[in-house]
Amino acid sequence: MTDLQTSLFIIGGAFLVGVISYNKWQEYKAKKSVERAFSGSHDDVLMTPPGKDEGEAPVRHEPKLFESEHDADAMMAAVPHDDIEQSAEQQALEPQIGNPSAGVPAAAAPAPAARRDLPVDELIDCAIPLALEAPVRGDKILPALQSLRHVGNKPIHFIGEDANGDWEPVAHGGVYSTLLAGVQLANRTNPLNEIEYSELVSRLRQIADDLGAEPDLPDMMEVMHTARSLHQFVIEHDAQLGVNIQSNGAPWAISTLQAALTRQGFDARPEGRMVMSDGDGGLLFSLSTNASAVAETTSRLTLLLDVPRVAPDRDGYGAMVACGRSLAARLGGVLVDDSNQPLADVQLAEIAGQVDAFYREMDAAEIPAGSVRALRLFS
Repeated sequence: MTDLQTSLFIIGGAFLVGVISYNKWQEYKAKKSVERAFSGSHDDVLMTPPGKDEGEAPVRHEPKLFESEHDADAMMAAVPHDDIEQSAEQQALEPQIGNPSAGVPAAAAPAPAARRDLPVDELIDCAIPLALEAPVRGDKILPALQSLRHVGNKPIHFIGEDANGDWEPVAHGGVYSTLLAGVQLANRTNPLNEIEYSELVSRLRQIADDLGAEPDLPDMMEVMHTARSLHQFVIEHDAQLGVNIQSNGAPWAISTLQAALTRQGFDARPEGRMVMSDGDGGLLFSLSTNASAVAETTSRLTLLLDVPRVAPDRDGYGAMVACGRSLAARLGGVLVDDSNQPLADVQLAEIAGQVDAFYREMDAAEIPAGSVRALRLFS
């Protein structure tokens, strides 16, 4: 079987799964509608949150990255290690779902505003409301949610609306009238795809049945479009910035380096990496000896800054350059680029300006470098 045939089988299978899931869901909604129409049950007034109208459900807002197109020339030029590396050319992104100009009809009730302190963030998650037939305690909800934490490599989180109309992570002791499930739309690896979304729909439907809820599922094609747009943003801003320290003489002994790097403030990680902490549990930059596990010497060290994961106020670039200069002085080396050309102060200052421009772009997209959103996306 050729690669083309295999690809066609996979695409066809994904499409078939999506169609079947959609049809099953339509049948399910029709069944629920009939049951509600002929049901004689009434809400428990002692459990119904005050001010919440019957049948009211939160509106779904899809993530929106930009209000207007980006100029491709505004992106920083990609350079190897000694400058910011970009893995794709800048392309203009269309306004996303949720932009009033996109013509998306408004729903009956507002959804919770995107809040960065909640695990469901409507800028980077596909948010799916689950309207409960009656308020349910968190003690009953939590066991049902334990089975749905990931689809593929995309995390899933849940929050609930309490009697005061506030949203919070579902917790023991809480009582919730509506749940909001959020699956992350993209990460460094890939966007949410059709198979993952179909799996989410199937498993979410089972949870909804167990809890007496009805999910308001968004259109698959809209979700896929938003996921791909968000992943494009991740690709275009997946920047790694590095500087090298080259020995001016004999190679350095790895065993001697370990002690010197520890005195410099580096921590050795179990996987063998050396990292510089920011003092608050996060990482500023890492160090590579560019040597195999069995090598005894190296003549080159590389400091690497994961730009979107370090907040501007940490000055990761400035700290990395200062560390590189200190190591070069202590070890008898020189700062160089990937072509072994010395890095002068003017070049380092130019790179610093590019880093500042990069941070401004991320701020404009409401995904500041080093924020919870950025850490989730660039993982």
